[in-house]
Amino acid sequence: MTEGPPADAAGPGDPIDDRVAAYLRRVGVTDATRVDRLHGDASNRVYLRVTRHRSPPLVLAVHAEPFDAGTLRQLAVGALLDRLAIPTPAVLGHAGDLGILALEDLGGETLQDWLEGGGRDPAPLYRQAIDLIVALQRAGPAGREPPEPPFDIVFDTATLMRELTFFRSEFLGAYRGLTLGADQSRALDDEFASIAEDLAGEPRVLCHRDYHSRNLMVRRHRLVVIDFQDARLGPDTYDLVSLLRDCYVDLAPELVSEMTDRFLAATPPGRRDRFHQRLDLMSVQRHLKALGTFGHQIAVAGRPGFASAIPRAFRHLHRTLRDHRRFARLLELLTPHLPELRA
Repeated sequence: MTEGPPADAAGPGDPIDDRVAAYLRRVGVTDATRVDRLHGDASNRVYLRVTRHRSPPLVLAVHAEPFDAGTLRQLAVGALLDRLAIPTPAVLGHAGDLGILALEDLGGETLQDWLEGGGRDPAPLYRQAIDLIVALQRAGPAGREPPEPPFDIVFDTATLMRELTFFRSEFLGAYRGLTLGADQSRALDDEFASIAEDLAGEPRVLCHRDYHSRNLMVRRHRLVVIDFQDARLGPDTYDLVSLLRDCYVDLAPELVSEMTDRFLAATPPGRRDRFHQRLDLMSVQRHLKALGTFGHQIAVAGRPGFASAIPRAFRHLHRTLRDHRRFARLLELLTPHLPELRA
């Protein structure tokens, strides 16, 4: 996350500022010298850095609503990641009635920022990133019924289909202003349903769900994972697509090949069958979903900064759709509306 305008830029009486002030009073922080809003993720949480005179800074994650710390997914998933030795920000405190979670400040350098700095070999950090996916995928539920977070939700057919139709409503509709005819919509849904059903049948492992360069922080040459509260069971290729076919950064083909091989070397033999075809299938779903998110953030949430990620998402989608006969009909349906997919 990167720094934005000071929190008080919203003006007196901003409910977020009021809640933050109440939290700082409650925990006895009397030496705050600055409170800055950070550019966070695509969620409705707001992140703020509290700079203190006599103590290290901290980050406050301000949720849209009050929460019960006993059922907050971020805390439950974070506890599991800690047991797996996957680095995450330390939780410093919380006030559920105010909707505030206090977190260790990791600084402002995401993996995306680190890469954009240039002049350094990215391979060591990407090896770490691959190894963290492998560690995550080795986690299994405790066998309790009902299962506990994050094993209680799954990328099933309905969820994967919902993400694909989100592309149609939010990218084609809200962002591009396109309205498909009934026949086109049905044909597109048939293609989406086929993709969702096949992916739902893939080997199922624990997924971060949004594992890319904006959600990996770099601290003292080590990666720290953030934005993990939506972790769930899903296809074993999901996080790898997010990392190596990232919509926010360009990676050298040699690096992608090396990291794919590293992942495969740690993958159980039973999950290596048709791996590259399965990876491309996941890539199509993931990038269509990403375009839906970008369209929604720009057209509905008023966050134009996501526009810079759209061309890269299309480049990934263009290559993958044209590499497989499986996607010929989907390409035929989308190309008249999306010039980015034309040859």
